Amino acid sequence: MTQTKRKPFLTVHKLTTIAILSAISAVLFLPPFEIPVVLFYKLDFSTLPALLGGFAMGPLSGMIILAIKSALGLLHTTTNGVGEIADFLMGLAMVLPASLIYQHLRSRRGAVIGMIVGTVVAIVMAVLSNLYVLIPFYSVVYNMSLKEIIGMGQKLFPAIQNEWSFVLFITAPFNLIKWALISLITGLIYKPLSPILHGMQKNR
Repeated sequence: MTQTKRKPFLTVHKLTTIAILSAISAVLFLPPFEIPVVLFYKLDFSTLPALLGGFAMGPLSGMIILAIKSALGLLHTTTNGVGEIADFLMGLAMVLPASLIYQHLRSRRGAVIGMIVGTVVAIVMAVLSNLYVLIPFYSVVYNMSLKEIIGMGQKLFPAIQNEWSFVLFITAPFNLIKWALISLITGLIYKPLSPILHGMQKNR
């Protein structure tokens, strides 16, 4: 009775690809590559390499890239690790469902559905993490009361009256734009990069 040889999860090509994507992700996570948008919210594309890796090599690879990026981010953290942990959770909320769906439906339709679901989950995670972790944290760091932070948002959107309206009028739309842009770029570059990301794995 012959046994089929199981393919190892971490091949040399996968390790190399994960390392390269993690390095790119970590660089995009640096302050010079962050784009200030509104209040203390900054747009960055550091989750993009993890999403590409998740599509090409599976959800676990995407998670590893996110984890390495966040670990390297701790080397230059200005938030005592709070921002990096929140960023990891929000990135995971996008990459995990998107790559899981694409893994089971490997087509353009599967990628689109995956990124739409990932965007929705990431927005929910962003709202909750901002509401219960980040906004209270920034309140302490910047020595501002919650009322003052809500007041800053109220200057932009008069309908903001409390924490929930703050995250619904500012946090949620910001994250919708962020993940929509990341999804769009991923959709445009994944296919051209696919041969490089997969390497010779299909022939092994």
